Amino acid sequence: MSIDEMSLQVDSKSAKWKQGDCVLGEQWFAFRFSPNHPITKVSTKTTEEFGGEVDIAENEVAGFVVLTQTCDIVRTCQKRPYLEVAPLVEVDDSTLREVQRLKRPQYVVIPGLASKCFVGDLDRVMTVEKAVLLDWERVPGCLSDKDVRDFAVALTRKITRFAFPDDFVGFVQPLSKKIQKKHSKQSEEGEALRALREIRLRASPSWDAQTVNVSFFFILDDDTPSPGKKSWDELCDTWMGLIPSSGRFTVSGETIILEEMTAKDYLESDRLDLDHLSSQST
Repeated sequence: MSIDEMSLQVDSKSAKWKQGDCVLGEQWFAFRFSPNHPITKVSTKTTEEFGGEVDIAENEVAGFVVLTQTCDIVRTCQKRPYLEVAPLVEVDDSTLREVQRLKRPQYVVIPGLASKCFVGDLDRVMTVEKAVLLDWERVPGCLSDKDVRDFAVALTRKITRFAFPDDFVGFVQPLSKKIQKKHSKQSEEGEALRALREIRLRASPSWDAQTVNVSFFFILDDDTPSPGKKSWDELCDTWMGLIPSSGRFTVSGETIILEEMTAKDYLESDRLDLDHLSSQST
C-alpha cells in the first residue's frame, strides 16, 4: 500500500471520530522516566532489546479518550498527523459526581462511559499518530451538544485554574480538611457539601494586597432546601467558623443560588477545587 493510499484510509477513519471519543480494552500508556530516580511503577521492555539504558516506560490502561479538538481530528493526516489521548481510569460513584461538577480538574467525565465510572486522567497525556485509529473501535464519548461543551470546559479548567497564594493555602487548611473528610460521608453535612455546585473565592482589593478580604461563595444550582436540620446560612456559618480572620486575611461567606450571583462577582472570583485542596494536605 502506498503512502497516499494509507493516508486516504486514515483520513476516512479519522472523519468518524470526535473529541471525547474513546477506545476500550488493553492499551498501553507510554512516558519518559528517569531510570536512576523512578517515582512511579513502570513496565518496560528489557534494556537489551534497546541496546542501552531504557528511559521510556509503559503502563497498561483500560483505554484512551481523545482530547484533540474535532476540527483537527478530521483534518488530513498529512497536515495534522497526531492526536492527543489520555488514559481511562475507573473511579467510585462519589468521585464521578465530583468530576461531573468540575471539582476534580485532574479528570474529565465521559458521558458515554459514565455507567462504567470511567473518566479521563488529564495528568497523563500521550501523543499518537492518527494511523492508530485504524486498529481502534470507536466508542462515542459525548452524546449531546451539552456533553461536547462540558468536555471542552473540563479540559480548559485543567490548565486555567487559579494558583492561590501560598500563605492563603495554609490559612484555608481547616476548611479544606473538613471538606475532604466530610464530602463523601453519608451524613447531613456530607450531603450538603455534595449539593454545592462550586465554591468560589473573591479577593478584595487583590490577593497581593497587605490586607485582603476574601469572600467565600458557596454556590447552589437552585433554591434547594438544606438536607438536614441546619439551614444553608447555618451551614455557611459553620464552615466559615473554621477559618477565622487572621494575618492579612479577613473572611466572609454566603450561600447563594447561581442565578442570583452577579456576573461581576463570578468573573472576579476564582474556583476552589478538591484537587487543589488535596494537594496541599497530603
